[in-house]
Amino acid sequence: MLTKVQSERLEELEAILLSPSQELYSNPSRLKSLNAEFSHLKEIKSINETLDRIEKEIKESRELMSSGDYDIATIAKEEITTLEEEKSLNEAKLTELEKPHDPKDFGDCIVEIRAGTGGEEAALFAGDLYRMYTKYSTTKDLVVEIMDMNEASAGGIKEIIFKLSGANAFGTFKSESGVHRVQRIPKTETAGRIHTSAASVVVLPIIEQDEVEVNEQDLKIDVFRSSGAGGQSVNTTDSAVRLTHIPTGIVISCQDSRSQLKNKEAALSILRSKLYEIELEKREGNITDIRKTSIKTGDRSDKIKTYNFPQNRLTDHRTKKSWYNLDSILEGHLEGIL
Repeated sequence: MLTKVQSERLEELEAILLSPSQELYSNPSRLKSLNAEFSHLKEIKSINETLDRIEKEIKESRELMSSGDYDIATIAKEEITTLEEEKSLNEAKLTELEKPHDPKDFGDCIVEIRAGTGGEEAALFAGDLYRMYTKYSTTKDLVVEIMDMNEASAGGIKEIIFKLSGANAFGTFKSESGVHRVQRIPKTETAGRIHTSAASVVVLPIIEQDEVEVNEQDLKIDVFRSSGAGGQSVNTTDSAVRLTHIPTGIVISCQDSRSQLKNKEAALSILRSKLYEIELEKREGNITDIRKTSIKTGDRSDKIKTYNFPQNRLTDHRTKKSWYNLDSILEGHLEGIL
C-alpha cells in the first residue's frame, strides 16, 4: 500500500486539483506538474490494489487445488500460473514507480544540444539527436517549443535550445545530460574512413520565478537582429535578445520568436534553470567555481553514449548496455533506453 507520506500527499494533491486557486490557474506549468505527480501516486495506489486482488485470487486457487477434484485442480493450477505472471509484471511496474523521484521530474524541461568536437559532422549529429528526441516526444504527448537555434551553414545544428512541455518531461529526459559520441563515415569522406565526433546534451527542469530570484541589476541585456544559418537575416527588427548574468558570466541568446518580449522571457526561463542547477551542484559539492555550469564541453573523452553506425549499435557507458538497432533508435524508438 501507499506509505503514510504518499497517502497524505495524494489527499493534498486531490484537494488542490479539485479546487485550484487562481494563482495555480495562471501557472499552467505548475498545474501540469501537480497533475503528473497526482497521476503517479494514483498509479502506485492502483497497482497496490491490483496486487492485493491477485494475492487473494492465488490463495483461493491454491485452496481449489487441494479440493480433491482433478479437473478443478488442473484449472486452478493454470490459473495460478497466469496470476503469478500478472503479479510479476505489476511488481516490476511498482518497483519502477517507487524509485526516488525529484518533484521536478513531473514538470517541463529545457533541452540544450550543442555540436562539439568534429566540425560539420558534429553539427549534423546534433541535428540527428534533436530529430530523435522530438520524434520520441510526440509518442509521449510532449509539446516541443524551440527557444533558440543556430544552424550550421553546411546543414545540421550548431546549437539548439528547446522546451518540452507535458507530464514527466524532465523525468523522461534528464538522464540524457552529457556528451554523446558518434562514429560513422561522413558524407564528405571520400576514403571511407570512420570519423568520431561529439555533441553535448543538457537537460534542465523549468524553474518558476518564485524558486530562483534573478536581480535585474545583475543582468546586461542586448538586443540584435535575428539571423539564420550562414548569417542571412530572418527578421527585419531587433527582436533577438542576448542576456548576460554578470555574477556568473552566463550568456543566453534567444531569437526564435519575432517578439523581443517573448525572447527575453525565454532567456530568463533558461537562466533560472541554469542558476538552479548551479546552486544544486554547489550544495552537492560537485562544483566549487560558480562560473562552472552543467554545460559539457563536447569533448569526445567525456562521453555517456556512443552511436556506432558501422555496427548499428548504441552503447550507454554508464550502464554498460548496448542495443543493436541504432537505425530504429534514431527514428525516436527510445523505449527501454531512457
